[in-house]
Amino acid sequence: MKIRTLEFTLVLLLASSFAVASEALVKKNNCIGCHHMTDKKVGPTWKAIAEKNKGVADAEILLAEGTVKGTKNKYGKVPMPPQPKAKADAAKIAKWILTL
Repeated sequence: MKIRTLEFTLVLLLASSFAVASEALVKKNNCIGCHHMTDKKVGPTWKAIAEKNKGVADAEILLAEGTVKGTKNKYGKVPMPPQPKAKADAAKIAKWILTL
């Protein structure tokens, strides 16, 4: 029983550190200026992005590229401007979004 509790605790710690790291990355890269977890801002919510890309082949790569290069007409009329400064973190952010 103690082993199961330990395993469960480790899983929770890893999951929470992943979420914290990802939230730190979206803050660091100023993504929160246009996006939010559940509230529609200028851009779509993180959950809407995850839902739209569910089951899409290479979604993680496409999201990371879209972050760095920008997108048009993917989530509505407002384009996503290129974010080249986010290049180092784009893949991690995309991976996090797809877990939502």
